[in-house]
Amino acid sequence: MYTGFSIALAAGTALIAVGAQAADLIDTAIAAGNLKTFVAAVKAAGFTESLKGPGPYTVFAPSDEAFSHLPPGTWEALIKDKARLAQVITYHVIPGKTLVADVKPGMTKTLQGAMLHLKSDNGMVTVDDATVTQSDMQADNGVLHTINAVALPK
Repeated sequence: MYTGFSIALAAGTALIAVGAQAADLIDTAIAAGNLKTFVAAVKAAGFTESLKGPGPYTVFAPSDEAFSHLPPGTWEALIKDKARLAQVITYHVIPGKTLVADVKPGMTKTLQGAMLHLKSDNGMVTVDDATVTQSDMQADNGVLHTINAVALPK
């Protein structure tokens, strides 16, 4: 039999559980604060639902500064070409959850289908020619790493 105290406790626990919901990869990218362009690109490419889905995924997200270093006109061209933009975004995503400590040097297949080169050297991880600058941002459906360059599929 429930007493008034146990019902109140149960109700309080339910409220706490709802408020403590974990963030998905998109929410985690937004919370990072320096991935606004990446989030905009994901939305423009129509890839939001995938990164909010069950995963798990590992995302190597270029920082806002990384996007600013693209050759002139590249971002403008990408944002107008949804198919090409989707290729670029999915090139930054690999299946599974890979923390920096778990990176195995070599080639790994991206969601885009091409191979991405990962390298780990004394804790410094590179993705093609980009360096991981912030790592292991945990989400409920994977992990996010910030990189300092936009990796473009060949």
